[in-house]
Amino acid sequence: MTSLSPGSADALLFDLGRVVLDIDFSKAIACWAGHAGCQPEAIVARYVRDEAYRLHEVGKISDEDYFQSLRSSLGIDISDAQFLEGWNAIFAGEMPDIAELLPRAAKQMPLYVFSNTNRPHVDYFSKEYAGVLGHFRELYLSSSIGLRKPDAEAFDHVVTSIGVPASRIVFFDDLAENVEGARARGLTAVHVTSPSDVGNALRALGI
Repeated sequence: MTSLSPGSADALLFDLGRVVLDIDFSKAIACWAGHAGCQPEAIVARYVRDEAYRLHEVGKISDEDYFQSLRSSLGIDISDAQFLEGWNAIFAGEMPDIAELLPRAAKQMPLYVFSNTNRPHVDYFSKEYAGVLGHFRELYLSSSIGLRKPDAEAFDHVVTSIGVPASRIVFFDDLAENVEGARARGLTAVHVTSPSDVGNALRALGI
């Protein structure tokens, strides 16, 4: 279990999806199925986060190339604009309580984001959620830095950039593999499995 106590952190680092922003991927599937005239289940059965997905997240392939790969893997012939519509439909609002927790935490120490994401999502959430994202001093986004969680190099890059010891950074993420990757690089990490986990951790830190 992660040990948190008042005074044990100099910076807080947050994943975005399911930590700050709620994500519902079924909205993308439903949108694409509607455009393609097929059942959502047919797309769910074929969708995987493959090599093209990973390359898209580190900015190595274009949106058009990624959507072309989806056309092939999903077996649906819809336009780039239709893919984009579904791709951006996954954002389902802010996570409960986060809008109250972040400003409170930001009064005590700097807040940062570290997210595996891609250019169209960045374009979308930067506008739609500008208010809540304004509490963060810096956003480390995989598509911008060319590195993604849970790779050691990615965590080392972010820790160096933040400029405080890894052990003094508390990292929040909903995926166990990212939490493990962060701990392996010396960060203190909180596995977020319910909306109350962030608030509980901040209270343990005296925030």
